[in-house]
Amino acid sequence: MSSPTEDEVLLREAEKIVTAVGRMFPGLCEAVLHDLRRPDHAVRTVENNLSGRRPGDPATELGLARIADPAYPEVLQNYPNRFPDGRPAKSTSIGIKNSAGTYVAAVCLNLDVSLLSTLTRGLTELLRTEEHQPPVHETLRARTVDELRAVTESFAAARGTTPRALATTDRATLVHTLKDQGFLELKGAVQTLTGLLGVSRATVYNDLRR
Repeated sequence: MSSPTEDEVLLREAEKIVTAVGRMFPGLCEAVLHDLRRPDHAVRTVENNLSGRRPGDPATELGLARIADPAYPEVLQNYPNRFPDGRPAKSTSIGIKNSAGTYVAAVCLNLDVSLLSTLTRGLTELLRTEEHQPPVHETLRARTVDELRAVTESFAAARGTTPRALATTDRATLVHTLKDQGFLELKGAVQTLTGLLGVSRATVYNDLRR
């Protein structure tokens, strides 16, 4: 039995790659092996068929260009393309030469980017937030009574005084701020606040009604 020619060995090895890549990305990436020795029947293997081509179909324009010009680029990476039904694709074409420098095969990968575009649009919509800000600043961490105390003391310090010495209007502003930020929902919050401000519970509730 005669041993296979160099060209046939190259094609067989390339076929393994085409089959493996196509099966790795089912429904997403088409992998095609072209036998450039037979331009009228160049398609040798199609794995994960997205273009509708079949083994025995002719070479594409790019394949014919490689056959005509040994100096044609060996790798064309990530160029825009389209499937016959109009879906956008991202393609990569890899030419394979024998030891004589002649193109004998090409591995072509065609990624269906329409699926990814749909996914990207969905994720963009999912992550989108409204431009306007809510009436109060919201954080998602749990509030604590210690934080209430720190906010109260910082509020008073910013006005050059202590919590017990706050003016009536400032105290009312503080009470509303604490309510808007969720501090007054904490267990024991009102009792802690009355102690800090030196006022009664009734005063705190009156401040809320201001």
